[in-house]
Amino acid sequence: MTRTALGSLPKNDGPPIPALIGSGPAMQEVYRLTRQVAQSNASVLLLGETGTGKELVAKAIHQLSRRASGPFVRVNCGALHENLLESELFGHVRGAFTGAVDNRTGRFQAAHTGTIFLDEINSTTPKLQVKLLRVLQEHEFERVGDSHTIRVDTRVIAASNRDLIEEIEAGRFREDLYYRLNVVTIRLPALRERREDIPALTDHFLKLYSQCNNRHVLRVEPKAMEALQAYDWPGNVRELQNYIERGVVLAQGEELTLDLLPETLQGKKGPRIGRHRHVDLDTLIAELVEFGLQDAGATQKGLHKDIVERVERKLIAQVMADCENVQIKAAARLGINRNTLRKKLHDYNLEQ
Repeated sequence: MTRTALGSLPKNDGPPIPALIGSGPAMQEVYRLTRQVAQSNASVLLLGETGTGKELVAKAIHQLSRRASGPFVRVNCGALHENLLESELFGHVRGAFTGAVDNRTGRFQAAHTGTIFLDEINSTTPKLQVKLLRVLQEHEFERVGDSHTIRVDTRVIAASNRDLIEEIEAGRFREDLYYRLNVVTIRLPALRERREDIPALTDHFLKLYSQCNNRHVLRVEPKAMEALQAYDWPGNVRELQNYIERGVVLAQGEELTLDLLPETLQGKKGPRIGRHRHVDLDTLIAELVEFGLQDAGATQKGLHKDIVERVERKLIAQVMADCENVQIKAAARLGINRNTLRKKLHDYNLEQ
C-alpha cells in the first residue's frame, strides 16, 4: 500500500487516517483502535500477514499521537544478524567490535520523543529480547561496548507476521516481552477477508500509477474486477498494488482488461503457496501423521514444533524448486520478504 493514500471514512467516525484505504467492517475496527490507542503512550502490537499494511498503521498511530512532531524510526528486525541488529538498535562506541571506528547513535536514541517501529519482532534472538524488555520497562539501555546508561522517551510499536503465542511455545520468544509489547493488539485483516475494499484500492492504484507512468487508465473491465475479487491474495495489498501497476504499464487504452493481469488471476495457473499445483498435500499430511505416530513419546509442544517446521521446510523447498531457486520470486510467492526467506533457508539448511 502506498504512503500517500487517504482512507475515506464516514464523518461521524472521525477524521481520515493517512495512508489507509477501505470502508468495510474489518478496516473500520482497525481505524477505531488506531485512533483510540494513538492518544496514549501504550506499546502496540500489530499482527497480520505480510503486505497487510502494518507499517502504515504504525505511522498512523504516530501521526495521530502527541508525538507526531517527533521522529518516526523503523527497524526491520528480520533484516540484520543479531550483533548488527543490537548495534543498530542501541548504538555502539568506538572500538566495541571490529569495524567500529566511530561512536554510533542507535535507533532507540534517534527515536527519542517519538516512535520506534520494530517490524518482524519475532525475528529477534532471546539475548536481544532481554535488552528490549529492559528498554520497555526502564526506558534505558547501554550502547554496545559502553557502560554509560542512556535514558530515552520513546514509544514502541512492534509488528509480527507470525503467531507470537506459537513462537513462545516453541521457545523462540520470551513470554514476558510478549506481554510487555501486547498492551494493545491491532490485528490487520488479510485482503481476502475484506474483499469489499478491493474496488476502492484498485481505483486508487489506477490513478496513482497512471500519473506515475504518464498513462490514462480510467477503469477496470468487469471481468478483470471479478478476477481481482475472486483471488485469495497471499501477498495481500502489496500484491494487488503490483498487479495494478503492471496492468497500467501494459494497457493500450483507458481500460485495464483481464488479459493484462497475471495468469494466476486468469485461472490459467493453479493457486500459490500451500495449494501450489506441484505440492502433493495428501502425501505431505500422510507423512506428518506417520511422523507423529512414530514419535509418540514426544511432548505435545515438541511434536507441534517439529510438525510446523517440517511443513514449512517442505513448502519452502518446493516453492524454491518451482521458482528455479530465484529468491525474489520465491519470497513473493511465499508472502514473506527476501531477508526472512534467506534466514529460513539457512535455518533449514536449504541454501544449496
